[in-house]
Amino acid sequence: MQQGYAAVLCVLAVLGLEAAALGECELTRLLQDKLQYEMRLQYMKHYFPIDYTVQVQYEEVLRPSNITRLRNGTVSEAALRYLWFHVSSQAVLRIHEVLPEKHPSWKYTQELCQLFDALGEEYSKYRQTDVEAVVADLVKLIHSAGAESRSKAVRPKALLDNCLKVMRMLYGVPC
Repeated sequence: MQQGYAAVLCVLAVLGLEAAALGECELTRLLQDKLQYEMRLQYMKHYFPIDYTVQVQYEEVLRPSNITRLRNGTVSEAALRYLWFHVSSQAVLRIHEVLPEKHPSWKYTQELCQLFDALGEEYSKYRQTDVEAVVADLVKLIHSAGAESRSKAVRPKALLDNCLKVMRMLYGVPC
């Protein structure tokens, strides 16, 4: 099944098609397939040492409760998806950065990074000025280099678990 997704990505690269041609829903479906429980368990838990954690910024941990709180604060769905994209892509990138190339999870995280890059093409049309101030501020914090003082240790699988849960909340109805 993994080869099928790699083939889709290769076809996109070979044909030079825009990732936006797939659309948000198709890319999130591919991500959901990649984030199946068995794959998260194998690549993010079994292939890592017991209790292994990755240092991430406090704002890079996006849980369903955060989304519910922001929804109650009248943040638009588009802004929430924009936030989810930035948080999740940074989390996957953090995990990928700590892995040596020969690690069994390296290729898996590389494929996730490619899917997020393709999704980034969809979100490239958004500007931080187009989303609510609270979301724009969070995105700025996530991408600021000096925010390492607000870091916390999180298990890689927990980061991807949150990524999938929030993605299902945000894309379940429209897709």
